[in-house]
Amino acid sequence: MSAVSLFCLVSAYFAVLLIVAWRTSRNANNDSFFIGNKRSNWMLVAFGMVGTTLSGVTFISVPGAVGRDGFGYLQVILGYVLGYIAVTFILLPLYYRLKLTSIYTYLEQRLGQRAYQSGAAFFIISRLLSASARLYLVVNILQLTILDSMGVPFWLTTTVILAMILLYTYEGGVKTIVWTDTLQTTGMVLGLVICAGWLLHAMNLGPLDSFAQMQAHGLTRVITTSVDSPANFWKQLLAGFFIVLAMTGMDQETMQKNISVQTLRDSQKNMLLTTAVLTGVLVLFMYLGGLLYLYAPTTGVTAVGDKLFPAVVMGHMPAALQLIFFIGLISALFPSADGAMTALTSSFSIDILGVQRRSDLTEASRKRLRHRVHLAFCAIFLALVLVFKWVDNASMVGLVLKLTGYTYGPLLGLFAFGILTRRAVRDRWVPVVALAGPLLCYVIDFNQQSLFGSYRIGLELLILNGLLVFAGLLVISKKPL
Repeated sequence: MSAVSLFCLVSAYFAVLLIVAWRTSRNANNDSFFIGNKRSNWMLVAFGMVGTTLSGVTFISVPGAVGRDGFGYLQVILGYVLGYIAVTFILLPLYYRLKLTSIYTYLEQRLGQRAYQSGAAFFIISRLLSASARLYLVVNILQLTILDSMGVPFWLTTTVILAMILLYTYEGGVKTIVWTDTLQTTGMVLGLVICAGWLLHAMNLGPLDSFAQMQAHGLTRVITTSVDSPANFWKQLLAGFFIVLAMTGMDQETMQKNISVQTLRDSQKNMLLTTAVLTGVLVLFMYLGGLLYLYAPTTGVTAVGDKLFPAVVMGHMPAALQLIFFIGLISALFPSADGAMTALTSSFSIDILGVQRRSDLTEASRKRLRHRVHLAFCAIFLALVLVFKWVDNASMVGLVLKLTGYTYGPLLGLFAFGILTRRAVRDRWVPVVALAGPLLCYVIDFNQQSLFGSYRIGLELLILNGLLVFAGLLVISKKPL
């Protein structure tokens, strides 16, 4: 595929996004940006959230990891399902009952001002790191496969892509991305299905035949029973549950879209539909990974991990399929960044700057302040992506989940303490406890061998982090008055 074809593809795709943004952001105000005026269609939110949840990391890393882990990711997916059920029937009713715009306002009402600011701060750090890591993965693939040959520097590629995202989220916010995420999820899923269909045709296999061959090559193994392994079934199941509980139920980006739906009942239907579609798509991604590992040896492809899918597409698929691949890849890129940038702007504006509480600000001045925050986060995204360019990591999905364990743990501990206990806390000590949890986790993680011998902490690092913060909050707590 020529660089000109890619340029035309990206330009046409971006033009469609701008048209959607223009139509949805007319007469938009701050409520439109933050919660879509509480008028979002629940079915659109549900389907669009699939693209936001998956991102470019899933598109590349989940198929690539099949060669190493088989279908072991299914253990995590089962935990995801349980986590989504908990979010649907425990957290969503709480947020709707309190009529929240920022979910971290709950921490203020339940625990105090410092707890509220600590929760918002950890969300901002968490989302910045995870979203910029996902963005880097997709931008780097575009750079290596196409733009390096054109002499376009990486920093310029990243700047242009972020400028595109900024343009279509600048006014409409949630009101716009509910629609653009739906469009982009469609593109990603179509790319996945068409590429899988082509691989089946190229190998002259049916779905059942291909699965039998995957079994013969040891690619379909699921359950790991070794207690010492980070991939142990119960570790992965619990980790998947708490990842969703923290990264979805306690994450302003995801909940911002959910609470933009008018009623709790529709929001719960949205979450259950998201769960069903997401599970099916993730299983299909693993199946695609199995097909890639069957196909690669027949054509001499030696790439593995994150490099396998792009290597097969660019080296062996026809130009039309390459275009479809890039549509899917770009569709995976934008939802993970546009929603993050919108949610970060919302959280910082509401939770840190207090734009909704300040009586000295007019609606126009609130909007100007929000625009400045949006621009600032765009600049921070650019800086972080350039930092990730210097990081050499075999699988970005592993890196993202590792970062999640450190940064979402305090949110898990704070919300769990607020919901599961009735105790009050000494508010001024909450930031110390919230910081101590990740620091202790780092020390434990760094000294695993000396502390636990052959046992290895995997995704359960998030659970450990949340427990440490919960225990710290107990120490600084007192009986309610």
